[in-house]
Amino acid sequence: MSAIAVVLVDDHLVVRAGLRALLASQPDLEVVGEAGTGEEAVALVGSLTPQLVMMDLALGDGIDGIEAIRRIRAARPDLPVLVFTTYDTDADVVRAVDAGAIGYLLKDSAPQEIFAAVRGAVAGRSVLSPPVASRLMQQMRRPAETLTAREAELLTLLAEGLTNRELGKRLFISEATVKTHLAHIYAKLGVDTRAAAVSVALRRDGIR
Repeated sequence: MSAIAVVLVDDHLVVRAGLRALLASQPDLEVVGEAGTGEEAVALVGSLTPQLVMMDLALGDGIDGIEAIRRIRAARPDLPVLVFTTYDTDADVVRAVDAGAIGYLLKDSAPQEIFAAVRGAVAGRSVLSPPVASRLMQQMRRPAETLTAREAELLTLLAEGLTNRELGKRLFISEATVKTHLAHIYAKLGVDTRAAAVSVALRRDGIR
């Protein structure tokens, strides 16, 4: 049986080297390529035939992991992408899954968890680190407070102090749509001002 072909995407060479060595300890796993930027990852997937991509979210200059996931999934809808990152906020998880990630794994996961996640993702199963899964379960128990991926993205930009017009331009939506999203955010968070929304989200670790 041939080994599972994996592409690693992380802007830290040491992290990639460590993960490569870890995966190499398993006879059924093989790293066939590495990328340090989102653009390199998209190009690499186009030139190789991996069965899985392990993607960090923060990739320094260029596109981030979320955009890289979107582009990879657009080009290869059949290729599973497993997020492997230190970021564990609700907004990050939602954005990654919305972009097409099949799973979300934290870098402090135990080796056996990593191996199981890789194999599970290739088999088509959604895989989540226990802390991430626990938080998602908590959200499911309070659905009225759970933000959509677009609302989470808008809330993150709101923290930058952008006006409705600027928000619309950044997200390529109308000001009317921005106002609608804000109304939903305010209702879900139980607030009535921008500042209060950002404050609540920060306290809940909803944005960085």
